[in-house]
Amino acid sequence: MYNYKLTGLYAITDATQRNPQQLIADVEQALLGGARIIQYRDKTTQHDQRCDTARRLRKLTRQHDALFIINDDVNLARNSHADGVHLGCDDLTISAARTQLGSDAIIGISCYNDFSLAKQATRNGADYIAFGRFFPSRTKPDAIQANIKTLQKAKCELDIPVAAIGGITTKNAATLINAGADMLAIVNDVFSHADIKAAAQRYQKFFTEE
Repeated sequence: MYNYKLTGLYAITDATQRNPQQLIADVEQALLGGARIIQYRDKTTQHDQRCDTARRLRKLTRQHDALFIINDDVNLARNSHADGVHLGCDDLTISAARTQLGSDAIIGISCYNDFSLAKQATRNGADYIAFGRFFPSRTKPDAIQANIKTLQKAKCELDIPVAAIGGITTKNAATLINAGADMLAIVNDVFSHADIKAAAQRYQKFFTEE
């Protein structure tokens, strides 16, 4: 079933932010700016700290009626009562994640620039797919280059929400939305700004302006 909550600014936490208090504060500003989805991505800190941060982010996203997604870690998603998990090609399968998280969990899949992978993910029950990187990215500079045509093909042929990721700025955001992106997944051009709330507002306007 098409999930109509999967739209708008999809803010991904800055993995270089090692101060949990500051990370929480930054996410709150993104939510105040209109971010509709928050993904917690952290593969470096200790397990207990990650669990504590995830639980606090879960509480915060509920207060702002936003979705909360965990990157890669199904156990953390379950333990923090997150809305779901985002998986890459080397992570757990959709069916295995679904078994652990339940039928209502949101499961997103990175499809890079591979339409066949997106098609398979859709058949296997993914709730959304993500393509990227579309533009040069500071977060993942060596990531596979995605093509706008892959995004357009997915929107024409697959009935599933699509996220675009990688090097997105306010100068290229409209191109991706016009090609069919339901969500813009952004790290740096939200969390690198001194005024995170204003940065988030600039992106959310793309989804609210007629």
